[in-house]
Formats: sequence, C-alpha cells, structure tokens
Amino acid sequence: MTLEKQYQWLLKEQGPIMIKKALALYDTKELSGTPNNPVIINWANEVGGDVANVYKADEIPWCGLFTAVVAKRGSKQVVKDPLWALNWGNFGKHIDVPMLGDVLVFVRKTSDGKTAGHVALYVGEDDSCYHVLGGNQSDKVCIARKDKTRLYTSRRPNYNIQPNNVRQIFLSSTGEKTGSEQ
Repeated sequence: MTLEKQYQWLLKEQGPIMIKKALALYDTKELSGTPNNPVIINWANEVGGDVANVYKADEIPWCGLFTAVVAKRGSKQVVKDPLWALNWGNFGKHIDVPMLGDVLVFVRKTSDGKTAGHVALYVGEDDSCYHVLGGNQSDKVCIARKDKTRLYTSRRPNYNIQPNNVRQIFLSSTGEKTGSEQ
C-alpha cells in the first residue's frame, strides 16, 4: 500500500475499524477490458446474499460493494441492496457533521442525466471538498476529493463504544477534485 504523503497519518490511527479494513484494501484496481479482478469479484461472494448473484463483473460500479465488504469485515451491518450507493443513506445513524470513519453518500448525474450515487468513508475535509476513502474512485480503492455540494447524507456506524479518534479532520486542498466515480 502506498498512501499519498498527506494521508500517511492514517496508518497511525487506531480506528475506526472500517477505516483500518478499508486501508488494507488500498490500491485494489479494477482490470481494464474483459477480465475482472478476482479480488473485487470475491468481495461479492464474501458479502453474500443477492450481491453474489448480481455482481459478476468489475465494470459494474463497485463503490457500494467496497463499502459492504469493509462494513462486514468491521462487524457492522450491511444495508439492504448495498450495490446501490444511495441505499447507504440507511446505514447507522444520521449525523450533521461528518467525522473520521463516517459513511458519506454523494449524488451524481449519470451520462444519460439520471441521478445516481457514490459512497465512501470520511478521512478529512478542506474548504470545498470531503476527502474520502472508497472503491471505484478512478477504478481503484483510493482517497479522492468530492465536492461538499454533492453530499446527500452523512452516516455514523452504530458503535458499542465510539472510538476516541472519531473527529473532524481539516486537510489541505491539494489534489484533483473528482466528479466521476467511474
């Protein structure tokens, strides 16, 4: 795993567990063309249920799949139909101020003008963007900047005991803003 310099501090964080599980998958990439990355395909089997029956190719948007496998590995409940990013708006509990490890759900327009979503984990923010750790960001697991105006909802996992390091984190605004999750 090669985290960008401005995010190296994440490696020293003791939690939240979903961040630790997500970092373990950092830089997992979708394969271009016909072949599929077996790691991503196996996540669908790990999540199980209908996901394993529906998710058959890594060209299908997989931000929800990534979040589902991270939640499951972190002993958190997975939402119904997790492949639909907007369904993550039902995860945990709503919070007004996103903090480390929270699930952020964004809206986006598809190429045909329809509304779709994107889901990722909060690792910080700057004046105009949230910095989020997620899957299917430039076809890989990475940290990307998402415009704050796209935020649909912020959701906090249901913790038995909330980790002490759950907090707002302010970062520099370096790096490209990403608008497409494909």
